[in-house]
Amino acid sequence: MRSKEEIRSYIEKGNTSLGIELGSTRIKAVLIGPDHYPIASGSHGWENKLVDGIWTYDMEDIISGLQASYADLGQDVKASYGVDLETVGSMGVSAMMHGYMVFNKEEDLLVPFRTWRNTITAKASEVLIDVFNYPIPHRWSIAHLYQAILNGEDHVADISYMTTLAGLIHWKLTGKKAVGVGEASGMFPIDTKTGSYNQGMLSQFNQLVTGEKFPWDLEGILPEVLIAGEHAGTLTDTGARLLDPTGTLKSGIPFCPAEGDAGTGMTATNSVAVRTGNVSAGTSIFLMAVLERDLNEVHPEIDLVTTPAGDLVAMVHCNNCTSDIDAWAKVFSEFTEALGLEVDKPKIYDALYFEALKADKDGGGLLSYNYLSGESITSMDEGRPLFVRTPNSKFTLANFMRMNLYSLLATLRIGYDILDKSEGAKLDKLYGHGGLFITEGVGQSMMAAALVTPVSLMETAGEGGPWGMALLAAYMRNKDEGQVLEDYLSKDVFANAKESTVEPDLADIEGFKSFMELYRTGLPLEKKAIDIL
Repeated sequence: MRSKEEIRSYIEKGNTSLGIELGSTRIKAVLIGPDHYPIASGSHGWENKLVDGIWTYDMEDIISGLQASYADLGQDVKASYGVDLETVGSMGVSAMMHGYMVFNKEEDLLVPFRTWRNTITAKASEVLIDVFNYPIPHRWSIAHLYQAILNGEDHVADISYMTTLAGLIHWKLTGKKAVGVGEASGMFPIDTKTGSYNQGMLSQFNQLVTGEKFPWDLEGILPEVLIAGEHAGTLTDTGARLLDPTGTLKSGIPFCPAEGDAGTGMTATNSVAVRTGNVSAGTSIFLMAVLERDLNEVHPEIDLVTTPAGDLVAMVHCNNCTSDIDAWAKVFSEFTEALGLEVDKPKIYDALYFEALKADKDGGGLLSYNYLSGESITSMDEGRPLFVRTPNSKFTLANFMRMNLYSLLATLRIGYDILDKSEGAKLDKLYGHGGLFITEGVGQSMMAAALVTPVSLMETAGEGGPWGMALLAAYMRNKDEGQVLEDYLSKDVFANAKESTVEPDLADIEGFKSFMELYRTGLPLEKKAIDIL
């Protein structure tokens, strides 16, 4: 057990690493000591906006949210250890993957940030899949760029730099236009042999748009690609003042490559080795499986990305997860308030989630679609949250909650079927992390039943992506000569980590199968709701 005096010494000497992650609903900063355990944290809540049909975050909100999260961290350090946070040994930033941020030569943002949540690039994705013979998801940066070209958007000719949210923050803090390979793999296909963009596909894209006569070629506007463990710049004076306007933070801090939340999730769950996988379940839900071989076919539903070390990963990404169940929890919270009861938010969630364990295994014939935004796996361009029941459905609170939990896993199951049944991809371990797993045992057991796979949680699972980013920063600073990320995590970080595993229950498996039959049958209802409403 570390004493406050020891931790204070770590902080004063800069024997620490800092990870900051801009997630979908929260910007969080986590500071770790030399033993890799968190010693302080800070956070700031925020939400995306639907503006003119585009899911986005304002640039002002991005910067102010980043500053607020860091300030909250500084306050935690001061309150806990009685010192100001003036420096750290290493740091890195991560954010929600994918999306589209483009800048001109004057470094002005040309169009509002188009996030991963947008499904407005169907035509571009279709064309690029055909040209590359490679899966290009709707949310990838290259899909957004080509869709803007197809749309004839004027801003495209003025592009000087294209990056992601993590890449933007890294650039603002260090002045370096670079991202980690895992983050880059959500912008454009990566050649895992070279650890950089696929040169053949770069040439194919430039040829595809040659008639447009743009004053740029694609490689010239993309960020540099770096592998985990490489030095990715240092905090500049300007960057230090941007992050900490009080002037307390000193410049010169070394940065590791910026990563996406998928890469930090793999790191935080020790899921970077072949045949390991993890499921991140929060605002979105995605499964990452580190592959031992290339897939046999192109599957538009399956992203091919990489670990932060550059190994090939199959990703099943669904845009919608907990947002709809969060909305229902808010309604129940308002009901308790109307009764004059003061019940805190975590207790409401626990009560509702535990109620699901009492339900009929199939959810009582209730059906819902948690689509706040579109889902490419089920070919939905937009979202309409939908709840349906028949006169014969068993409408109880328990069944209602189990239905909602099943619903947020259903699209993931459809995508996972491709890996499991069509490609025969095997996983030795599957780890879970994210908000779905906070209520002990509930989300874990539902996930195990949905994927018919044991699901493990580490004691550190609640720390999530920001902690994973801090680990990547620590790896850059502390790794031995030639030590690979997989080895560093297994031996230096997780050697003594405690974990709990839930095996799939046979009755739950059969119940989820019944729900999935109803879910697949009812998909035209969701499509009709989009068409009508």
